[in-house]
Amino acid sequence: MNVSVVARHVELTDAMNNYAREKVDGMPRLYSGIQSIDITFAMEAGEHLVEMVATGKRKSVFVAHNRGRDMYACVDQCAHKLQQQLRRYKDRVRDRHGPTHEEMSSQ
Repeated sequence: MNVSVVARHVELTDAMNNYAREKVDGMPRLYSGIQSIDITFAMEAGEHLVEMVATGKRKSVFVAHNRGRDMYACVDQCAHKLQQQLRRYKDRVRDRHGPTHEEMSSQ
């Protein structure tokens, strides 16, 4: 999985870069089809803006963004939103398939 971090109109520290990368490192365990995650940090109207875009297989795209005064809190909330989206997508894909062989034999 490729992770790219971009900063616009704000200077990105190594601590912030590492923190964001740590937050998205666990995403492939929720959905193994993630190919890349793009993280964008920006400063707009005196507030921090964090956006995470995850690109998966079969052109599936998951987007989460948050605006606030604390950049670390924005990263946390974006990661949480992205995890929810990935979990819902995986459940939807799993429910689309029929029951497993174990489920069929136990009935």
